[in-house]
Amino acid sequence: MSKNLFITGTGTDVGKTYVTGLVIKKLRDSGENAAYYKAAMSGNERRPDGSLIPGDALSVKEVSGIAQPLEEMCPYIYENAYSPHLAARIEGEQVELSVVEEGFRKVSGAYGYVTVEGSGGILCPIRYDGEKILLEDVIKTLNLSCLLVADAGLGTINSVALTAEYMRARNIPIVGMIFNRFHPGNVMEEDNIRMCEELTGLKTLACVREGDRELRMDAEALKSLYR
Repeated sequence: MSKNLFITGTGTDVGKTYVTGLVIKKLRDSGENAAYYKAAMSGNERRPDGSLIPGDALSVKEVSGIAQPLEEMCPYIYENAYSPHLAARIEGEQVELSVVEEGFRKVSGAYGYVTVEGSGGILCPIRYDGEKILLEDVIKTLNLSCLLVADAGLGTINSVALTAEYMRARNIPIVGMIFNRFHPGNVMEEDNIRMCEELTGLKTLACVREGDRELRMDAEALKSLYR
């Protein structure tokens, strides 16, 4: 079975998918058989034949260079760019945790390292009809530790601290933080990172600059985060 890690963000559009691609690329470049998985994916375009393209999975595949088939990467793919619970309600295919877990077990049985990406922020509802499934339910069902991705810019202190507090209140382990869109020498961003560390007690594992094609982190240190 694989070693696994969950990547969540402080919200939508913080660059979680891009960072996930760099993380998996680092694993692949170090010689590991690395794979990607996501429970539910919204906002996807259609192929000419009408089938949906799992956009986040395709992006990760292109950034990381892994050979894993797209079909293995996500059991629930939606066209509408909404929270998965709403997209699922509109499109008539609700998420079942048993299906998510089954797909994950198949991937984890075939690869050495599996990186699971969340949808939006930690409070993202995956299903909310007669049954309620939040992102934290996926994390706990798959028994995963979490890496937190945040934007380095204005507002990140609040979003990082609140996300960390929410996760700790629900006994979700956090292994550290990666800050995206970081500009070296930017006084505000450097202070943001310092304050996030002070307020949460979490360690910054890497900072990603726009256009980076490599994760500035030791491969062995990265592997040690997976369990």
